[in-house]
Parts: sequence; C-alpha cells; structure tokens
Amino acid sequence: MTSVAETSLRRTHFLLGCGTVAGLIFPVLSFGQAFTRSGFDLRRHAISSLTLGDLGWLQVIAFAGTGVLAVAFAVGLWQALRPGRAGTVVPVLVGVYGVAMVGGGIFVPDPALGWPPGTPAGLPEQASTASILHTVCGAAAFLSLIAAGLLFARRCTAQGDRKWALYSAASGAVAFVLTALPWSEGSASIRFAVGAVLISGWLVALSWRTRDEGA
Repeated sequence: MTSVAETSLRRTHFLLGCGTVAGLIFPVLSFGQAFTRSGFDLRRHAISSLTLGDLGWLQVIAFAGTGVLAVAFAVGLWQALRPGRAGTVVPVLVGVYGVAMVGGGIFVPDPALGWPPGTPAGLPEQASTASILHTVCGAAAFLSLIAAGLLFARRCTAQGDRKWALYSAASGAVAFVLTALPWSEGSASIRFAVGAVLISGWLVALSWRTRDEGA
C-alpha cells in the first residue's frame, strides 16, 4: 500500500513537472506561429499580438495554458523549497507569473502595425482597456520571474551552488536589461521575444532542478 508520504511526494513531483511544460508551451506555440502565420513579422509585431486574427485562439491557449501550469508549479515549489525566505517568496512570484499569464490571454492587445492583415499600418490613436491590461499583465509576468530568478540565485549562493546561482542571476539580469530598460521602440518585439525565451528556459531548468532535489 502506498504511504501518505509517498503519495505526497508523487503529487509534489507532478506539480514540479508542470514547470517544465509551462516553460516549453509558450515559446513553442509562440515561435511556431511567428514563423508560419502569413503577414506576421517578428521584427515589427509583438509575440502577444498573435492573440489576434483567425488563429489567435492558439496564442490565447499559450498564455492561459502557461499560466495555469505555472500556478500548479508554484504550489509544487511551495511544498519543495520551504522553509526559508527564498523557499516562500519564489513560489509566490512564480504564482504571480502564472496569474499574469492567464490575464495576458484574457486581455489581448489592439490590432496595430498591419497585424492582423488588413489592419492599418500605424498604431491606434488610443489604447483600449483590454490592451492596457494586457500590458500590465505582461509587465507583471516578466518582473515576477526576473525577481524570482534573482532571489533563487541568492539561495543557491547560500547553498554553495555557484554555477546555478550564476545562471539564475544572469537569466534574470539579462531579461531585465532587455525588457525593462529604455531602448528604442523599433527593437521592442525582438527584445521581448528573447526575454520570453530566457525566463521560459529558467522555468524549465528550475523545474528539473527541484525535481532532482526531491528525488
């Protein structure tokens, strides 16, 4: 008969595994569409604008699916990492990321820059409420995972794991530089796409690490 402890461990491993799927589903679906949907140009159009158009539901799934899985992962992290400040705050930040990603799928940006096809080439004169909320959710998603990465780096440093501390800190720092510092608007879509890959990759790596620690 399976003991209560074994059942709890299996459940935690399952939840931690959700982090791997959460980190993969968004870049896979996003870039799969970015390079196949006619008229979309990653140099001009933001990844999030893939929520628009006939196949926009695919990107909505990418956002919402990533968010739900990230929240499940956060629960697993809560069970696996505590006690300690990082063991408490990192899961909360990952949970905030998950909720923000769900919000990013619910609230979509405005058509702009010729996307979807048939849209005027310029920017809308006034942003809709949904577009503003999408931007807020996007900022919350990026900043929460960046903060989680930096905080987890401190935990790894305290444990003497310098390689993982460096990787975690570098991922968060580079993502912050790409997405939060004032750059030219012309490079925004590429910068945010690279930032999304960085934080998604960190999420996958964190999932693997915590599952291995608890094995």
